[in-house]
Amino acid sequence: MASATSTLVAVFLTCVAVLLGLPFLILWTWLAGNPDLMYRTSMKFCRFAVRLVGIRVRVEGIENIPPGPCVFAANHASNLDAPILFPAIPRRISVLAKRELFGLPVLGLGMRLAGFVAVDRAAKQAGSGVAMAVSTLKEGLSVFVFPEGTRSPNGRLQPFKKGAFAMAMEAEAPVVPVAIVGTYRLLPRDKWVVHPGEVVVRFGPAVDTAAYTATQRTELLARVESLVAVALPPDQQPEQQAAPPADTA
Repeated sequence: MASATSTLVAVFLTCVAVLLGLPFLILWTWLAGNPDLMYRTSMKFCRFAVRLVGIRVRVEGIENIPPGPCVFAANHASNLDAPILFPAIPRRISVLAKRELFGLPVLGLGMRLAGFVAVDRAAKQAGSGVAMAVSTLKEGLSVFVFPEGTRSPNGRLQPFKKGAFAMAMEAEAPVVPVAIVGTYRLLPRDKWVVHPGEVVVRFGPAVDTAAYTATQRTELLARVESLVAVALPPDQQPEQQAAPPADTA
């Protein structure tokens, strides 16, 4: 009951913050021409909401984040991932997010002003979003992406898609693998009550895309995916594929 109550309170306060507080931050951003205040305030609220539902966040490997613009690539197991992870990144970032979110009143406008990039899930429509993200990286702003494309149905790491790595290679930006541990246990897919507990955010060693040629995008993907997987506990690592039957002939 306590978990359900704290979840409802957090959802209510989030709605109030978006509908009543965010418009003033949007206006300030428009007048000042700078989204930093809106971004910092939003991250502070995320931290507050996460603490409110009883989640403790432990961050490891922060020293692995390079000083310049980079691509953060993380596993995605729960709706808790974004509000936990984004405040843990010690800089303002752009985010590749599904286009449907940009159609939400107030929130969508705030995301645009913050420099977030809308991406269509359809492969044929995703190119424009990737091109915008490349421009964002070249302008000096780091970009975050969930390379799985959607939340895992069972909490285990799913195969990565290639778009994020093509983007990183074109922008010549390093990729920072990020492992988010514990969110699926606290809020599984298709559930709404958040359970208290600890979440660990692990930043792995950055992968230099300059070490890969244009024809080695698959190798870059595999390297980053393996670094995320090895930083996850066994119950979040990819399921082992069954070995082929032995040849008895």
